[in-house]
Amino acid sequence: MLVKICGMREAANLWAVADLNPDFLGFIFYEKSARFVGDSLDPELLRSLPPTLRKVGVFVDMPLPELLATTTRYLLDYVQLHGHESPAYCREAQHHNLRIIKAFSIDEGFDFSTLAAYSSVCDLFLFDTKGAHPGGNGTAFDWQVLAKYHGPTPFLLSGGLGPNNASELLHFHHPQLVGYDFNSQLELAPGLKDVAATKKLLTRLQEQSAT
Repeated sequence: MLVKICGMREAANLWAVADLNPDFLGFIFYEKSARFVGDSLDPELLRSLPPTLRKVGVFVDMPLPELLATTTRYLLDYVQLHGHESPAYCREAQHHNLRIIKAFSIDEGFDFSTLAAYSSVCDLFLFDTKGAHPGGNGTAFDWQVLAKYHGPTPFLLSGGLGPNNASELLHFHHPQLVGYDFNSQLELAPGLKDVAATKKLLTRLQEQSAT
């Protein structure tokens, strides 16, 4: 399974988590988020990360020219769209050679048929918990609702994932599930990850995948 650690910001903390070899690191470019990178994230720092570690920029309804400029500045590998971006927006971004993760806020009433229009213009979906904010609500949704998803696009599972529900996570299966997105449940403070807890969780996931 792929592993994404999102909400990174502080240089030393970022390097410590990068040394644990997750597949993705996420950086939030949404000003209303408690994990907004602001001016503290040095573009050269991201450029110096190992090429095997894929850098994901998280955006919420950002105008495409601004998104393209940010992607170029930070040399991002993926853009994660967490707002109301349309399939047309995703298609236009795709034409600029961006790899796209489209996030959707899930609850029991979510209409999975709406995802068909996005399948051809996204590399991955991300299923997060519907809440007061576009993301980072810190709670899990009922994963069983994903039995209603039969589309072809692989997805990352998100929303309140961490040590407290790791056992349940490892027993959850779906044919299109390819990875996990971790954020607030691994934090000491917004944007600051608990490196020891993150290492312990990643080791557990790796051991499970090896069995």
